[in-house]
Amino acid sequence: MFGYVIPYKMELKIKDYEKIKAYYCGLCRNIKYNFGNVPRITLNYDTTFLAILLDSFNGNEEKYIKRNCILHPIKKRIFLVDNEPLRYASYLNIILTYHKLLDDVIDDKTIRSRVFSSIFKTYLNKIPENFQQIENNIKENLNKLYYLEKSKNIDSLDELSHPFGELTAYTILSYINNKEYDESLYHLGYNLGKWIYIIDAYDDLEKDIKNNEFNGINLILNKKNIPYKDFVKSTNKRIHFILTSYARECSRAFEKLPIEKNRDILFNVFNFGLLAQIEKVFETKEMKTNERSLRNIGNK
Repeated sequence: MFGYVIPYKMELKIKDYEKIKAYYCGLCRNIKYNFGNVPRITLNYDTTFLAILLDSFNGNEEKYIKRNCILHPIKKRIFLVDNEPLRYASYLNIILTYHKLLDDVIDDKTIRSRVFSSIFKTYLNKIPENFQQIENNIKENLNKLYYLEKSKNIDSLDELSHPFGELTAYTILSYINNKEYDESLYHLGYNLGKWIYIIDAYDDLEKDIKNNEFNGINLILNKKNIPYKDFVKSTNKRIHFILTSYARECSRAFEKLPIEKNRDILFNVFNFGLLAQIEKVFETKEMKTNERSLRNIGNK
């Protein structure tokens, strides 16, 4: 799970900010009641956003309660309750976390990954049977992705990020059963999935190069294995263009959807939030590079 799909707070109305928190707390509550307290540590804004998007197609009126929670025992929080998209998002949260842990077991072979994957397998058994096809599709696309990563026989980021784009599109389409908007929903989910995969790879680029771990950007664009500092300078404009293009496609697909409920929140995410996350990741890398340059000058 990545947590990159969030609104741009500076352009967010207070009422919408409070509503997002109610979805977030409601999802946390759903995970607790469906699976227990431990899985709540995997809660993130990506699955919260998914619940908000799916609920925008739900004509039912929202129901809220005000309660204390384990992280905020003094001040009561507002929870969205009795909400089917939140339950759906809670199941997806467990499925994606479990398969990510399985991949970690193969990659780093740590005891921590093995222990947590075993724990989450028990939670997977609590997911309703009608979710089996959804899990099978997620597993199929993740296996395709892991195969591409391990085969290393790929020449483009578009090809590498394709399975995660398909996965994201399917998780949206499998809930929203509306043939009239399938094309726009697929386009939205597909481009968003590719955006998530690539921004996560770029964010982890320095760490992955340092630890000699797989990174799609490094594999495809750094054929000569040049050092991170030089590589990131030579490739940052290209990655920025790719990410901005995917974000723009998400915005275009969103505009074709007849969404009224949660529209302001979703408009913020697709027109400001994704772009703000791109700038945040790039600014962080630039600051780190400048700090190292200054440190090297000082050591001379």
